[in-house]
This record gives sequence, structure tokens and C-alpha cells, in this order.
Amino acid sequence: MGVIGDGLDRAAEQAFTRPVPKTAGARMRFLVRTEKSTRAVARLLGVSRRTVERYVKGQIKRPRPELADRLAGEVRARWQPRVRERARRRAATTGGIVVESRARFGFTAAPGTSDDGRMRRITQHLPPVYAARLFDAQAAGATDTRLQAVVAEGLREVYFKADGHRAPGLMVEFTDIDYIDFDY
Repeated sequence: MGVIGDGLDRAAEQAFTRPVPKTAGARMRFLVRTEKSTRAVARLLGVSRRTVERYVKGQIKRPRPELADRLAGEVRARWQPRVRERARRRAATTGGIVVESRARFGFTAAPGTSDDGRMRRITQHLPPVYAARLFDAQAAGATDTRLQAVVAEGLREVYFKADGHRAPGLMVEFTDIDYIDFDY
């Protein structure tokens, strides 16, 4: 996934009500419980079925680094889906989303104005409409470029155009993202 998709996933993890399992055995048991079989977990992680069974029984405790990363990622992706969905629904209907980013912003505006792009650090609350568009695009499998366009449009309307009170016709380019974080 891209920078924006990863940022949205990190924001969803902040809504968790219980900590994600920490040990390899607990993570494996969780995956076996959610996937319903050791065969499915073995296929998911790219290991043998017997290896999964050994982790579940506690016979193996420390996975190889690449397996540990895959295991942690798969558990985080499946942890508390209803809590994650409830937080997204709340952000998309009533709360909105806060975007904090350091990126290059360039402008296309009326003649005589500056359109040179420069790095800016912006923290801005976007209304629920933009949160809903972001979540819908992410669920539809949109590319990071499409997600970036939705964020750019939201920042243009709310931050740079002050909800339509200034700079009519302003177009914003949102590129060279140094970092981006979201909060619902």
C-alpha cells in the first residue's frame, strides 16, 4: 500500500480497545481462530502447516524476522474489525478526519500570484464528506495517487480556500509527501 493508505490504517489502529497480541504464539492462535484452520494460516504466511502447529503449541517461540513481520502485519490487518469499522463510520458521518502532513504544495491561480511549490507542514481538520470519500476510495482499492487527490481537494477547499471564502479558481498540487498522519 502507499503512504496515504498506510496512514489511514495507522489511524484505524488508534481506535483499538485492546492491545494487539505480542508473542508469536498468541498471534498464531489468533490467526488460526480467525482463519478457521492451520492450513489457511500456513498458506497465508508462506510456511508449512506443521510450523503453524508448533507455534500454536508453544514449541517454537521466536520466528525468523521476515516471518515475524508478515505475522504482525496479518494480525494487525484482522484485529478488531468491528471497532475499526465503527471508528471509520463515525469519522465519515459526524467527526471528520484530521490530516497532518509535510509535503510540497504548488498552486495554479490567477495571473500575478505565486505558484512556486514549497514544503509546508499543515494540520487541518477535514469535514466528514472528505473522510467518507477517502474510506470509500480505499475500500474500492484506489491507488495512492487517487487517495492523494482526495486529500489535496479537501485541503484546497478547507485550508487554502477557507471553505470558499477566498481564492476562487485556486488549484492545489500536493506532491513530495515527507510524511502524512491521520486521526479520526
